[in-house]
Amino acid sequence: MLGITAGVHGLEYAPIMAAQQLPKHLEPKKMSGTVVLVHMANVPAFLNRTLMLNPLDGKNLNRVFPGKDNGTITERIAWTISKEVIERCDYFVDVHAGDANNDLMPYSGYYNYFDMPEVSAKAKEMALALGFDFIVQFGNEQSLKEEAIYCSREATKRNLPAVDIECGRMGIVEEKPVLQIQHALLSLMRHLKIIEGESASVTNPVIIAKRTSVSSKHEGFFYSDITSGNYVKKGMRLGYITDLFGNQIADVTCPVDGVILFKTFNPPVKKGDGLFSIGHIN
Repeated sequence: MLGITAGVHGLEYAPIMAAQQLPKHLEPKKMSGTVVLVHMANVPAFLNRTLMLNPLDGKNLNRVFPGKDNGTITERIAWTISKEVIERCDYFVDVHAGDANNDLMPYSGYYNYFDMPEVSAKAKEMALALGFDFIVQFGNEQSLKEEAIYCSREATKRNLPAVDIECGRMGIVEEKPVLQIQHALLSLMRHLKIIEGESASVTNPVIIAKRTSVSSKHEGFFYSDITSGNYVKKGMRLGYITDLFGNQIADVTCPVDGVILFKTFNPPVKKGDGLFSIGHIN
């Protein structure tokens, strides 16, 4: 049984649209397994166009797993997904995108823990089967001891092979990422022998085992011509920040060599806001 969630963040439209349309590409009589699909996990955030958070309690659904059965609405949603979807499945995939402040490049990801070699290996095979050229490894440590917090990590903590998809950008609906997500999910189902056919597994992906975040040290306007997918070098100028009146107050420089996985693409920034996520390239 394969569990799929999309819309954990309500402004990530490409996953929601792809998952909503996915059943049209499935013929139950020809399937050899079960797919449990949640195409819009965070309905209040979707309907209210709320960035990252559920407007009913101000919490981020992808920061509260496994949730609580008697908690706030977001915690109860996480609890329901944990109990009614993840707990029932053998494999799991959570689909995300760049929302209204993120320019994001497409990639897949999976959790790699050294004391879970079989689960990690199966998750890597799933990530390859999704067909993305870039694969991000999460974890890369001995064991997972803390609360899951993240949706797909909750599946991993329950010893299920799990993967993430990140595809779509800027909180907009574009046909290309919607189709790419659908093709990836169907390819994964072929890999798992749920539907017939060969998966579109990528043969020579770029594996990213470490990421570095660049955060703003100031409040103001953020300017950058760098886009997701750009390769960058340590010491390179990535952009700059002005105060609220347009006076330049700081350059933003690159701390490592790598590739831009996602960036904040619109002007408003507060101190501590993330500006870039950089995948290390070995």
